[in-house]
Amino acid sequence: MRPSSSPSEALLRGLSGTPDVVAELGDHALLRALLDAEAALARAGAEAGPVPAPAADEIVGQCRVERYDPAALGAAAEAAGNPVVPLVRELTAAVAEPARPWVHYGATSQDILDTALSLVVVRAAGPLGRHVADAADAAARLARTHRDTLMVARTLGQQAAPTTFGLKAAGWLVGLVDAQARLTRAVGAMPAQLGGAVGTLAAYASAGPAVVERYTAHLGLAASPLPWHTRRQPLLDLASALGGLLAATGKVALDVGLLAQTEVGEVAEGGDGRGGSSAMPHKRNPVDSVLVTAAARRGPGLVGTLYAAAGQEHERATGGWHAEWEPLLDLVRLAGGAAARTARMLTDLDVRPQRMRANLDATGGLLLAEAVAARLAPALGRVAAHDLVRRAAAEPDFRAALLADGELRAHLSAADVDAALDPAGWLGSAGHLVDRALDLHRESS
Repeated sequence: MRPSSSPSEALLRGLSGTPDVVAELGDHALLRALLDAEAALARAGAEAGPVPAPAADEIVGQCRVERYDPAALGAAAEAAGNPVVPLVRELTAAVAEPARPWVHYGATSQDILDTALSLVVVRAAGPLGRHVADAADAAARLARTHRDTLMVARTLGQQAAPTTFGLKAAGWLVGLVDAQARLTRAVGAMPAQLGGAVGTLAAYASAGPAVVERYTAHLGLAASPLPWHTRRQPLLDLASALGGLLAATGKVALDVGLLAQTEVGEVAEGGDGRGGSSAMPHKRNPVDSVLVTAAARRGPGLVGTLYAAAGQEHERATGGWHAEWEPLLDLVRLAGGAAARTARMLTDLDVRPQRMRANLDATGGLLLAEAVAARLAPALGRVAAHDLVRRAAAEPDFRAALLADGELRAHLSAADVDAALDPAGWLGSAGHLVDRALDLHRESS
C-alpha cells in the first residue's frame, strides 16, 4: 500500500474522487477493515469452539487501527506480496503470549484481504449511494419542471426532430435509477471470505462451517456457499455495476457539455467561480461535465482489468488476485466522484428554454419534415411522400417549397402544412414517457 500523501494523490486525486467516499477507501479505512476481519475471525473461532474465549478477547482488544502504521505495513508488504502478512506479525506481537497461537487461526491472507475489500466497498457504498440518489433527484426535478419544454433532438451529431428537455432529463434519470439498483444488488451480495490455505477449512476440522457462519454474521456481509478464492464473480458483478454507474453519469456529463457549447447554449453549469480559464478571462468551462466525462472514460479500462484478472488458476491465484486490489478501489473512487459531481451539475444546471426554442425555430421547420411526410403518406405512399418532402427540404425556404409543390397541394392545405410544422404537434408520447420515468423514480426512492 502506498502512503496517502504522495504528490499525485494530493494534486490530482481530488479531481476524480469525493471526500466522503475517498475517506472509506484510504489506507486507514482499509487497515480498519483488515483488523475488523481479524477480530471477527477470533470471535467466530471462540463462538464455534476452536479458539479459547480469553484468547479471542485479547486479539479483539488489539485490533485497533491506531496501533499500526499503514506506511510501515505497506513497505513490509512487498516481502510477502500482500499487507496481511506483516499485519498478522504485528498483531501477534501485540497480544499476550497465550493468545498468540490463535491470531489469524485457520485463515489465509486472501481470506482477510478479500473480506476487508468487501467491507471497504460496503462502507463506501453509503456515501456513494447518497450521491447517486441526489443526482437522480436532481434529474427528476429537471424532468418534471421541463416536461413540455421544446428543444431540438440530435441524432448522429445532427439536428433531427423536436423533443422536450424533460424527456432528455428523464433519460438521464432512468439511467441513474437503473445504475443505482444494479449497484445496490452488487454491494448487497459482497461476501465474506474464509476458506483457509486451499479452501477446505482444514484447520477447523468439523467446526469449519460454523466458524464461517459466525464470521460472516459478525461482519454483516453476504454469505458464500463456498470459499471464492478463485471464483471471482462477486467482484465482476460489482465491477460491472460500478462501470454502469460511470457510464450513466458519463452520459449526463457528455450531454451537458454538448448543450453548453457556445454555439448551442441551451444549458450552462451553475456555481460561482467554477469553470475559469488560466488564459482566457471570458471563458466559463463546464468543469463538472469535463471531470465526470474523464472518470467515465477511465472506467472501462478498470472494469476490463478486473475481468482480465478473473481467470484464476487452481485453488489460489498467482497474480490475478493481486491485480484486482487497486483497480477495484479506483473504480469505487471514480464512481463516487462522478456521482457527486453529477448531482451538483444537475442541481445547479442553468436551463435556457428560450435558447432551446430559438435553436428549434432557426431550422425553418426542417425538423418537421417527417411530420409532413407522415401526413402525405396515406395519399402518395410512404416512399413517394418521403421523396417529395426531401426535395422541398433541399430548397432555401422549406415551407414555401412545400406549398409550391402542386402534388402536395392536391392533398394538404396551407393550414395542414402549418399544423405539420408545429413542433408541439410532433412529440408523440414524450410527456407520457417523462411521467413513466418519474413514477419509476418515486417507486425506487
